[in-house]
Amino acid sequence: MENVLSPTTSPSKFLNIILFVHMLTWQTLVSLTRAKFLNQVGKKTPIFLRFSTVAGERGANDCDRDPRGFAIKHYTEDGNYDMVGNNTPVFFIKDPIKFPDFIHSQKRNPVNNSKDPNAAFDYWSYSPEALHQITILFSNRGTPNGYRHLNGYSSHTFRWVNAKGEVHFVKYHYKTCQGIKNFTAAEAEAQGVKDSEWSTNDLYNEIAKGNNPSWNWFVQAMPEKDAATYRFDVFDVTKVWPHSDYPLIPVGKITLNRNPTNYHAETEQVAFAPSHLVDGIEPSNDKMLQGRLLNYPDAHRHRIGPNYDQIPINCPYKATMGNYNIRDGPMTVKGNGDKFPTNYEPNSYNGPTQNPAYKWSPVAISGAVGRYPHSHPNDNFEQPRALFNKVFKE
Repeated sequence: MENVLSPTTSPSKFLNIILFVHMLTWQTLVSLTRAKFLNQVGKKTPIFLRFSTVAGERGANDCDRDPRGFAIKHYTEDGNYDMVGNNTPVFFIKDPIKFPDFIHSQKRNPVNNSKDPNAAFDYWSYSPEALHQITILFSNRGTPNGYRHLNGYSSHTFRWVNAKGEVHFVKYHYKTCQGIKNFTAAEAEAQGVKDSEWSTNDLYNEIAKGNNPSWNWFVQAMPEKDAATYRFDVFDVTKVWPHSDYPLIPVGKITLNRNPTNYHAETEQVAFAPSHLVDGIEPSNDKMLQGRLLNYPDAHRHRIGPNYDQIPINCPYKATMGNYNIRDGPMTVKGNGDKFPTNYEPNSYNGPTQNPAYKWSPVAISGAVGRYPHSHPNDNFEQPRALFNKVFKE
């Protein structure tokens, strides 16, 4: 549940994106999810979008070959909803227990503190599921010409639940309205020498001039019953769903119409987490997603403190829900829960209580719980082979 704290800063000061619900597919949307921010034609929801590089630290060259982060915080009437994605539809690994080792392989060598491409390829060579993402990364898609000219993807599969309790599995696609533009390797190197912050400057300057970039939001939707018999594991984040099986459904449009007014206060301190969900949108059994539900809030508590939800950029603006977790600790900046005489539930003080209407839909399971390798019929090479042979140009 969302916290009750409200910042003194008006959201219009720094919210630089509007989500606009598409008119043509409203009936389709309400048949897929009961999420309130998608329940009305033309409905606008303020959101904050952060682009980022992935492997490089703060200040890394914008033009380096690297995936790009594409994360959106939606300020809805049910609280904040975060979509934490990338500019690629897949990822390098499918098991969260491998994530620390994967990150270590991409960062600086622990002995000499230098970048170590040998470590990256050494790790990938023992992780054949990474080939799909590697094929994308080492094409020109790995060197996009600025943030305005790339797509965004959830990569993960989510559960959308409608008012009847019916479930669809869903993947998100955000298609740039500016058109895809990539650098070649030589062009990226030259632009990085000329302006190492090209992507950031280009995005900021275009918004400042009123050339507001936008993206069309689509989803692929799979009925829950299809997942059990589909030809591969639909929760495998190294795979895409063919559009011929599950075509794109228009959802809405996002437009960047305002720049942040202070980078550190807003962009640097915004805290995205896949566990920040709203009614009608739930996590699937995607193993990488399940790991991220826990890891991201832990990272925020380490990075910006245990009360990171009290920082204005992370506060809800359309919700007045409450919990008993926002109390004490470093960086207590908003009242310390002074609206409640106690910090537990249930209580006799008429404090916030659990709302059964917001419970997640049930998931049917069977079999013995344990740690197993992926046993679903699997081919780590089919999709990157098709991408290389059928999609890429010479």
